[in-house]
Order: sequence, then structure tokens, then C-alpha cells
Amino acid sequence: MRKDRSPLRAVIAAFVLIALSPAIIFAGEQATQAPITVTDIAGREVTVNAPVKRILLGEGRQLYLIASLDKEDPLARVVGWRNDLVEADPATYAQYLDAFPQLAKLPAFAGKENGLIDIESTIVQKPDVVLLNLEAMRANQDVNYIERLAELKIPVLYIDFRHAPLKNTEPTIRLLGKIMARDTRAEEIIAFRHQAMSRVSDVLARAKPQRPSVFVERIGGYADDCCLSFGAENFGKYVELAGGHNIGSDLLPSTFGQLNPEQVIAADPEQVVVTSADWEAYVPGGKWIPLGPGADPEVTRKKLEWFTTRSAYTGITAQKTQNFHGIWHQFYNSPYEFFAVQQLAKWFHPDLFADLDPDVTFAEYHRRFLPIPYRPGYAVSLSDRAN
Repeated sequence: MRKDRSPLRAVIAAFVLIALSPAIIFAGEQATQAPITVTDIAGREVTVNAPVKRILLGEGRQLYLIASLDKEDPLARVVGWRNDLVEADPATYAQYLDAFPQLAKLPAFAGKENGLIDIESTIVQKPDVVLLNLEAMRANQDVNYIERLAELKIPVLYIDFRHAPLKNTEPTIRLLGKIMARDTRAEEIIAFRHQAMSRVSDVLARAKPQRPSVFVERIGGYADDCCLSFGAENFGKYVELAGGHNIGSDLLPSTFGQLNPEQVIAADPEQVVVTSADWEAYVPGGKWIPLGPGADPEVTRKKLEWFTTRSAYTGITAQKTQNFHGIWHQFYNSPYEFFAVQQLAKWFHPDLFADLDPDVTFAEYHRRFLPIPYRPGYAVSLSDRAN
């Protein structure tokens, strides 16, 4: 981009002319909007014309929440997105594509979770707002991305399902509910989440069971490296809420990190949870477990069995008892973590949660809030007790 900025300058100039013209295409729509000031997850006060009518998704998986808030037509406001949903969650993408064929024509761009989106594409789509992950802040600051868009009256909001999901997911839901004029819907989603989580927390508070030690292998099968894991946040926090003890919380200073096999063996986890998904687009034929909507339980169980043979698990208690479990990785980056907490609790304390069915909970969420039907396949276990 530094070698030749003339195309970008031309696009910016054209956009400014359009924005200043009295005959702009969206003049009729803008008359129904009004500026409001909101605070995003980074603590920034941002003024947005609301209700927003044109949203650019800095990550395709943000559709999980957009669809929950706009069940009838989740694409009505989306003018572009990063293509990660297509590659990281192909089964869900196929469900939305089947329900909304126009999704195939939605402008898409490549990029990384903590990186920048394509600024030229952003300008051309003339969004009312751009949604970016909290992790992208540093990259944006380095290139003055926010300031460049602000000059064109394009506000940016930071949201978060990943860095500190138990802290930031509900503020994110309320933030998008406000700018989309879906405040009531947002509160209904939040109430559902609270009820689903209380199905676990209330039981644990009464029973006060012993907490099994748990190792969470992050993105199992995505790479050969061992042993990527979570610290005290994200899945590490889910483990604690589900009545387990996450050994990564003792050893990792941040949300994401890596232990060496010797540390795992020394910790001797009683349970191993592998987060994984269908990553054929990234690692063709890899060891990943193709968890997600509609996954074949025989296939996912067979793929999970391989993880018990990893050298990092040699002789640990979980290997001896076959307490190995696989769970959909995208729960780390969505408003659906209540399913993960319920499923983990059922694995860690099967007697306490014999009457809890996470699939029923998630199916009800789909019925109430999502435009696609529920298809099981988000979890698998080698534990006979859990099955």
C-alpha cells in the first residue's frame, strides 16, 4: 500500500464527494436515523447514527450475534464481512447459505483475528459502523486506521467475545442491541444466558463438589505443536464455572498460551478437554475433530481417540480413566459459551448434572433467537459416564 496510495486516495476522494452531495443515495434512510453516543468494549465513546443500517463485520463470526438480534433477516444490515466464517465454521456457513442464498454475494475480505480489515473495501461499502475485535486495537493504532475512517465519518466499535468473554460478551450484546434498536431483544438474550448458566452455578453452589483438575488443549489438530491452552480466561474460565480447576490458570499469565508436555504430565490432569473444529480449509486432512452442527458422532469420537496417544498425556490420570472430551472451538468466540459451561459441568460432575441436557438448551436458543435449525454435533466424549 505504501508503494502506491493513489487508488486509495481516489476512493477516499470519491467517497467524500458522495458524502457531501445533497443527493446521496441513502438520504431517505439517514432521515430516520439520529446520532447517539455509545461506549465500546475498549472504553471509547463513539457517536453512531442509529439505528445502524449498514454494518461491516470485521470478523465473519460476528454473525452469530447479529443473527440473534436480527433473526428475521440477519443480512439486512450487513454490507461486508471477513471471510473467516466460511473457512473456520463451514457447517454453520452452509446453514446460513441455505437459509439466505444472497450470502454468497456478500462482499468479503481476508484478514486475521487481530489484524486490519481492508480499508478500501470498508470505504466502498459506506458502512454506518465497523465492528472490530478488541485484539485488533494495537494494529489499528499503529496505522491510524480509526482516525482515517473517522475523517470519512465511519465510526468503529470494538467488541469482544474472546479476550474476556464472561466480562465482555453481555456488554457487547447490549452495545449492538442499542445501535441496532434491538434493546429488548438484547435483554432477552442476556436473560436466556443467565438462566442457562444458573442451571450450573446453582447446583455447584449447593453441592460444593471436589473440583477435578482439567487441561484444555486449544485448537487440537490445527497444528502439531503441544500444548496450546488457555489461562484464567475464556475456556479456562468456563472450566472453573463448570466446577473444574483449569491447570492453565496456574501457569499461563494471559488468556492464551502454551505449556510444554512435561508441565502437563507433572500437573496430571484428571480430565482433558480438546477444543477443535472442521479446519479442512486450513489444515487439509489434519488431526482436528470436525465438531459443529451436524457432525457425525462416530467420526468425531474416532478423531478424539487419537489425542489420548499424545506423548504429553503419557500416564496421566485422564488417560487411564478415558476422561477425554472434545468440544467445538468456536465457543471461545461467540455468545454461546453457556453451552460449553453446561457441557463441561456434565462431564466433570455427571451425577450432579444427570438431568441437564446442553443440546436441549442450545436447541431452545436456536428456536428463540436464530434463523437456522439446531443440529447437534458440538461435543463428543470418550467417557462412558458422559455418554
